[in-house]
Amino acid sequence: MKFEKPAKTFDEQLDILLTRGMIIPDRSQALALLSHLNYYRLEAYWLPFEASRSPHHFKPETRFETIVDHYLFDRELRLLVLDAIERIEVSFRTQWAYHISHAYGPHGYLINSKGMRKSEHRLLNDIKDLEQHVQRSDEVFIQHYNDHYDEALPPAWVSCEVMSLGLLSRFYSNLRAYPVRRAIASIYGFDEGFLEGFMEHLCYIRNVCAHHNRLWNRHLTKKMPLPKGKPAGLKDNIYVDDANKTEHKIYNTLVVIQHLMTIICPDSSWAMRLNALIEKYPVDTKRMGFPVDWRDLPLWQQALAEPTNNTNS
Repeated sequence: MKFEKPAKTFDEQLDILLTRGMIIPDRSQALALLSHLNYYRLEAYWLPFEASRSPHHFKPETRFETIVDHYLFDRELRLLVLDAIERIEVSFRTQWAYHISHAYGPHGYLINSKGMRKSEHRLLNDIKDLEQHVQRSDEVFIQHYNDHYDEALPPAWVSCEVMSLGLLSRFYSNLRAYPVRRAIASIYGFDEGFLEGFMEHLCYIRNVCAHHNRLWNRHLTKKMPLPKGKPAGLKDNIYVDDANKTEHKIYNTLVVIQHLMTIICPDSSWAMRLNALIEKYPVDTKRMGFPVDWRDLPLWQQALAEPTNNTNS
């Protein structure tokens, strides 16, 4: 079927919402918002408020400002998650470079000796990607290395600083050197298999956030592996409800992020900022996979009970 619908003006878009039963008290304000927030960006937030899809009709008392509140909440949530991911990524870079270079030398991360890699083909592809990262970099330390040394690629502790999180995750994933994998994972209290799966999942979450896509009510196609025995007690904060497919929601990711923040930034107020954000906006946290009593779970109870003077951390 050929698409033949004409483009709608902002006024026409607003009229569509009105005819479908949405309450819009301030037309001029709504028009101003629609002119900067694409209709189809906001649609993802009002879909749960529809009583019918064919024909389209909203549930009673569905207000335009409620939809905007969900959008604003989601925007602030993405920024909060990105703030934590930055700290996790920098820490993971540091630990990866430290342990692999101490075990195998400054350029040991490029070695494919027997028993060190799962796949030589993957390693060669990752090295090609890294070469492109280095060539594109305008960092002073890369220029300094190129001016003074002969090797094509810098040592691990330099290269890690120009790697994307995805590339760094692939280098770790391809390691068969279990002592190195375990040493890195132990810093975070994880077993090495869970760390591998979580970092792959975190790359996906980072891309969702970096492209300004929705976290609230999102079905995560790259779901997070569930922690088991390590660290002790972490799984007690995980919430699995098969009926509501919570394994594909963001809540369990936030649990692991908070656990990591207690290790990487023990004075951080990240959990308090998350709690304040949830209290600020009237959003349905169940649609993010939150259990009703999430604040009473051990990890959150401890994080929310400990005041910090560093409110900007």
